[in-house]
Amino acid sequence: MTKKERYAAALRFFQETMPAPQTELHYDSPFQLLVAVILSAQCTDKRVNMVTPELFRRFPSAHDMAKAEADDIFPYVSSISYPNNKAKALAGMARKLVSDFGGDVPADADALQSLPGVGRKTANVILSVVFGQAAMAVDTHVFRVSERIGLTSGSTTPLDTELQLMRHIPSELVGIAHHWLILHGRYTCKARKPLCDVCGLTSVCRYYKQNS
Repeated sequence: MTKKERYAAALRFFQETMPAPQTELHYDSPFQLLVAVILSAQCTDKRVNMVTPELFRRFPSAHDMAKAEADDIFPYVSSISYPNNKAKALAGMARKLVSDFGGDVPADADALQSLPGVGRKTANVILSVVFGQAAMAVDTHVFRVSERIGLTSGSTTPLDTELQLMRHIPSELVGIAHHWLILHGRYTCKARKPLCDVCGLTSVCRYYKQNS
């Protein structure tokens, strides 16, 4: 099977089984999504969704959070992984968002990555989900699933995975493909024990062919 054929089959499967996937993070504004994505680093969306309601009630906007210190934010995120670092990042992010962008989340990758706590993956999530741009955010699920299926070959970094995926996925599907790969990795192609017996991609999956 050629890579082109594998991509075509995988994309067709996802389009049929998950026609309208969305992020599982809860938010009501671009700022709140940015906060949630920062908190989700090395943490589950489920855990993030448990703490953000109170956090957003206290700090509903960038202007509100910009007035806070990390110590003010910490109690709301203490159950999240790396709470000290993330509280500091959120405080710094909000202040810079207000001082440099008037409190509005920018629609530019470089501008987003100038914010504390925002790297390439987080920036790409915002560009894709909020602004509908063709940006591929690569988290641990996207990295693993892409390599297992055979959408990527020999990828050793998230950037390598991103570039390989961007070369083969039509631009109009890039944003939704990010969700497809995350959800497939979260619920089917799990890290320790992939559920190959219930997976609809076994006919094209490189990992399955090598291990069945």
